Amino acid sequence: MLDRPVAEIENLRVEFETKDGTVVGVKDVSFEIAAGETVCVVGESGSGKSVSALSLMRLVEFGGGRIAGGRLKFTGNSENTIDTAATDDDLMRTIRGNQIGMIFQEPMTSLNPVFTVGRQLTEGLKLHKKLSQSEAEARVLELLRLVRIPEPERRIHQYPHELSGGMRQRIVIAMAMACEPKLLIADEPTTALDVTIQAEILALMDRLKRETGTAVLFITHDMAVVAQMADRVVVMYRGEKVEEGPVAEIFENPQHDYTKSLLAAVPKLGEMRGKPTPEPMRLMGDGGGAKAHAARADSAVLLEVRNLTTRFPVKGGLLRRTVANVHAVEDVSFKLRQGQTLSLVGESGCGKSTCGRSILRLVEPYSGEIYLDGTDVLALDPGELRAARRNMQMVFQDPFASLNPQMKLSDQVAEPLINFGVLSGKALRDRVAELFDRVELPRSFLNRFPHEMSGGQRQRIAIARALALNPKLIIADEAVSALDVSVQAQVLNLMMELQAELGLSFLFISHDMAVVERVSHHVGVMYLGRIVEIGPRGAIFENPQHAYTQALLSAVPIADPRQRKSEADLNFKPIPSPIHPLDYQPAPSEYREVAPDHFVLTSESGY
Repeated sequence: MLDRPVAEIENLRVEFETKDGTVVGVKDVSFEIAAGETVCVVGESGSGKSVSALSLMRLVEFGGGRIAGGRLKFTGNSENTIDTAATDDDLMRTIRGNQIGMIFQEPMTSLNPVFTVGRQLTEGLKLHKKLSQSEAEARVLELLRLVRIPEPERRIHQYPHELSGGMRQRIVIAMAMACEPKLLIADEPTTALDVTIQAEILALMDRLKRETGTAVLFITHDMAVVAQMADRVVVMYRGEKVEEGPVAEIFENPQHDYTKSLLAAVPKLGEMRGKPTPEPMRLMGDGGGAKAHAARADSAVLLEVRNLTTRFPVKGGLLRRTVANVHAVEDVSFKLRQGQTLSLVGESGCGKSTCGRSILRLVEPYSGEIYLDGTDVLALDPGELRAARRNMQMVFQDPFASLNPQMKLSDQVAEPLINFGVLSGKALRDRVAELFDRVELPRSFLNRFPHEMSGGQRQRIAIARALALNPKLIIADEAVSALDVSVQAQVLNLMMELQAELGLSFLFISHDMAVVERVSHHVGVMYLGRIVEIGPRGAIFENPQHAYTQALLSAVPIADPRQRKSEADLNFKPIPSPIHPLDYQPAPSEYREVAPDHFVLTSESGY
């Protein structure tokens, strides 16, 4: 390591001008990063962690911010220390992407959709390193192999939309590493990724850091990722640094109350071992959170799905005929009892969200049977289906996209009640206010709009709207995956309290294994459109039988710096394509019962 740090932030203060006056985003923050070191900056949304990193690259100015004080020292390739806060724009242009690389949170927005991957990757090399087209292409192929992209010669001619989320994120990492920067800033680079892809990308970044000696500034709210990656940790809260120290010390002996509460809210895989029913999460400042609930094992079956199959046509040729089918959901069967939670887990593209949408007939299934409280959902005509939807509601992953930005929150919660003619006048207003109370939002929010709320508050509105008609079944599709750890804990506790009070049944769709372990009664693991293993939560997590379930559990990062995973631990097979020709006849799903109510796929498991 160098004697002096690669980057040093001294007494940074960043201000934003708003219609309500000046808002301080970051105040008096100081920390440094040495060569070959990973410093993780942790905190919740709005804590100032991204603003600090964007200030170092002077990108905060493009988002309406102003560096109002402090020094931002950076030791570049010339070994001269410069203050980027006072540097002119021309010099900053040569530093960005060349000496400081940046990986943004959402790869689709940081890649240009109209240029090929190859063109975007060669651009920086030709600009900063003055390479010729052929030299730049050779370097790009080398980078793509480094980030483990299969068939790189083919990928460089593809566009971003043709690649999966995990592949796009690897492209962004390759782009950030292309000019061998002294400092790599990674802003929540794995938040939206599946657990297996996240594990691979974290191991990849760690290996690249060791091989190249690059300093890494890693911004995240996921404490398990911090345990996996960090050498040192900086904890931020409301724009200030509240604690800093070596990773082991922060996890084993946190000093600040905020750090303690942040660690307490993290769901840890294995915490529920031996516990028969789901338990609420620990929350900041409370003794134990929500009420635990024990759903009766002999309660009536509310939802029964038999041999559900959903396929999407692939069009091709001049006449846009169907040339193949995407086998999104293939021969899926399960039962969900009243007052219980069944979780479907698996990677992106495994068919779990399509399965949830097929049950509500938001997507029309190809074949199968769906019974909700004894009613055959697939036999209903449009009028009957509309009436049946009072009993089944959905909470989507992105609450901002599922709420109308032009409607007040009270009107959005009232909308289902008005549509079905259930209530009007004062009774309607009282019911909406009661729903706000139920999801623990103040009544002063009734006249607000979605953009005036945080992500967690918006998700509570989505839950209130789903509850308006007193449904029996709620399908929660990745409902907490984009939320901060403490907000996630609050929303999950709310869902569990509602289940205890109202006897709700949840079909919980997620890729977060630690959250699934915390909230579920039963778990179904999906792979390539099929359920490969299903059973009681304890059986799946404590005695996984299928190879894919075992691989999925082994990929989960553990919030303990002593239990880091190496790349050797992560041996995932690439997922085969779910696209098959029209004449393809898949084999039926056959299961063997390995323990009471615990079934494992025996036929065509493909893993």
